[in-house]
Amino acid sequence: MQRSTGVNPAASRRRVRFAGIDRDAECTERETIFQGARRAGVRVVGACGGRGVCGTCAVRIAAGEVELLDPPGPHARAQLANGWLRACLARPLGDCLVELSPRSLAPVARAEVEGAGGAAVEPAPAVRALTVALPRRRSPRGVADAARLLGALGDPSVARIDLGVLRELPTQLRASGWRAAVCVRGDEVIAVDAPGRRTLGLAVDFGTTNVAGFLLDLTTGVQLASLGIENPQAAYGADLVSRINHAVRAPDGAAELRRAAAGAVGALAHDLCAAASAQPREIVDVAVCGNTAMHHLLLELPVAQLGRAPFVPALEAAADYKAREVGLALAAGAWVHVLPNVGGFVGGDHVAALLATETQWDAGTSIVMDIGTNTEISLVHAGAIATVSCPSGPALEGGHISCGMRAAEGAIERVRIDGGRIEAQTIGGAEPVGLCGSGVLDAVAEMRRTGLLDARGRIQPGHPAVHDAGGRRALALAPEVMFTQEDVRAVQLAKAAVRAGIDLLLGEAGLAERAIDRVLIAGAFGAYIDVQSAIACGLVPALPVERFVQVGNAAGVGVRMALASVALRERARRIAQRCRYIELGSLAGFQQTFLGRIGFD
Repeated sequence: MQRSTGVNPAASRRRVRFAGIDRDAECTERETIFQGARRAGVRVVGACGGRGVCGTCAVRIAAGEVELLDPPGPHARAQLANGWLRACLARPLGDCLVELSPRSLAPVARAEVEGAGGAAVEPAPAVRALTVALPRRRSPRGVADAARLLGALGDPSVARIDLGVLRELPTQLRASGWRAAVCVRGDEVIAVDAPGRRTLGLAVDFGTTNVAGFLLDLTTGVQLASLGIENPQAAYGADLVSRINHAVRAPDGAAELRRAAAGAVGALAHDLCAAASAQPREIVDVAVCGNTAMHHLLLELPVAQLGRAPFVPALEAAADYKAREVGLALAAGAWVHVLPNVGGFVGGDHVAALLATETQWDAGTSIVMDIGTNTEISLVHAGAIATVSCPSGPALEGGHISCGMRAAEGAIERVRIDGGRIEAQTIGGAEPVGLCGSGVLDAVAEMRRTGLLDARGRIQPGHPAVHDAGGRRALALAPEVMFTQEDVRAVQLAKAAVRAGIDLLLGEAGLAERAIDRVLIAGAFGAYIDVQSAIACGLVPALPVERFVQVGNAAGVGVRMALASVALRERARRIAQRCRYIELGSLAGFQQTFLGRIGFD
């Protein structure tokens, strides 16, 4: 039951029970269901971060009463069809039982982990492992445990012991009979354990949508396990601007986002170690790549200046921090290495992708692009690298789409229109519950091919699956999955941003599209798209299909390379320095180029 007005009950907290998942959340008297769910770690899709403008956080009230808040805009509605409400505009008036939408409940099927590229790496990690036996001292004047350990190492360059290690040292040495496995990084002892422990490293590709982790044996360079999960920061918005705004405006926003980021890395460490019969305390080194905003939010660096031109980062160079400073519980003295940013929103993930694919773009003229919420594009020509960041938004990954969702079971990933029949292929073969990125692109391409979209992007009548939805046309891809006129517009804006980036890079270099020898498409979205659909939509240049190479999670490959070898960390640094960052908005003709790519001519 719901009501639009009413006096709040005296109780200051309301218990919200989520049907079907055996989870509860507590809401204060001023919190919405969405805010309470987010604090409790209950996943409710919310592409706009709970601002009331996207309509993806649908819930249904099975029991209890809620107050419906005023929508923020003239086209927003708190109440959706068939009894569904926006969780971000529904405030509990007492204890409630809430039903989540199928799009929120669908299990992740493709948090892209593996990628192509990357040469074989000779292990040369930042951490070296030694096994030492300490002499037993029986003199009247004892020698400090730290001095005995450093003396046993026999290396005068190792001059200090991490404070966390020192706190464990006396107990550890006596428990292991004065024999120890010691991990050294530079001049510092960063871990001491019983002999036989493994020396492990964790590589993390921290994407806006997904976070991929890789557990490596640093001694051999062998990958022991890999895993991808959804970025928990998605609860604060599918796009970077929503998260930056939350970090800047909410009283504890930056800390919330840092905790969410650290929680994701900690969860990966725990699950990967469990898969390899290891413990997180065996992880002594971590390498992380991500776009500039993800990098800043993980380190809890100021992000206000990233939200406005000229988008200046607080830190651009590669850097190293203690894992505990980032909120990670690993080996006592473990370190975290973050790959360098290039500029603006072009971050270490793009540098990692360039590192992994260097052998594929180092000759001829190439485009390297990672299409996503924020699309990074590099043009490599005549030995120079020019790089731009395109604010493409989350539409191409299913965000800000009325029935959009992550790549999970039941997500439509392929669309074909044959006369009056629409064929929708879903991930896992399940009943359709929403539309993911590759399905979005296919839907637009097929609608354009069959004349259901005109050159300006308007949905045309005449097809039995075209319906009127609230005064606007929509195509029914499945009984519960509509692709609306607003969805088409979101795709047009996204593809225009990407294509404008390519056009302006080519223009700066004085090149025509036909001069491009290859286009390397990286990332989760790029791994599953139909290249022909991308060409048909105008997302990428109309080149022969054989010039396109889909390399999957190249950033994941690159960050693993950087974890395994300090020489490759230096290589990544040099690649980042080679990139000439260009701020798109500063280029003459950007607005004209962008508007010229909106249509489907």
